[in-house]
Amino acid sequence: MNNLKAVILAAGKGTRMESILPKVLHEVNGEPMVEYSINAALEAGADDIIVIIGYKGDLVEEAIKEDVSFVEQKEQLGTGHAVMCAKDLIGTTGDTLILCGDTPLITGETLKKLYDFHKRESNGVTVLSASIADPTGYGRIIRDAQGVFQKITEHKDCTEEELKVNEINSGMYIFNNEALSASLGRLDNNNSQGEYYLTDTIQIIKKAGLKVNAMVIDDINEIMGVNTKAQLAEAEKIMNQRK
Repeated sequence: MNNLKAVILAAGKGTRMESILPKVLHEVNGEPMVEYSINAALEAGADDIIVIIGYKGDLVEEAIKEDVSFVEQKEQLGTGHAVMCAKDLIGTTGDTLILCGDTPLITGETLKKLYDFHKRESNGVTVLSASIADPTGYGRIIRDAQGVFQKITEHKDCTEEELKVNEINSGMYIFNNEALSASLGRLDNNNSQGEYYLTDTIQIIKKAGLKVNAMVIDDINEIMGVNTKAQLAEAEKIMNQRK
């Protein structure tokens, strides 16, 4: 037993899909997107999968074939809030992968690499990051002159200098569960959106003196989030090229 869990965020409506179907149920090669995230987590060694549902959650429950636990996020109050909803199931032992239900190109191989890196470095949390030519709109991974991880800054909060950074946050993480549980208990929503951000847990964990780092992914396609029909078609194209 790895004592590795996975939480998959699948509560969103996906307004830009222009469909009444929950976003994560849109299909890539005949499979709902969320299935790819579940399978990647299983391949990485997760033996316990928790799916956070919200909008039309009953449809998501019906569509998922694997043996997973479902937790309802009744109000959409941010990524931190979504994970808080699963706090009791996550517990305080082992580690948890946090994944998105709309990134069908993520592979089990990459998540396994992330898990190995996380354990080897004894990190409190490890962020999956990517280096991209145009980082507009993404949260930036800010490091010091020695390359040591400092923080994640959202695009809208970046200074002129920080905007030049090309390393971005993928929105996928692996947490030590004891650190995650403690930091979720200290999250607040004092921000312009009134939401609980999962990224805020990273500073809390770092301030507690635990190691925080980011691992840069080899293939940036793996972190591509699907928000529109055009992106759905693009993901299918990339998936077929892999075969």
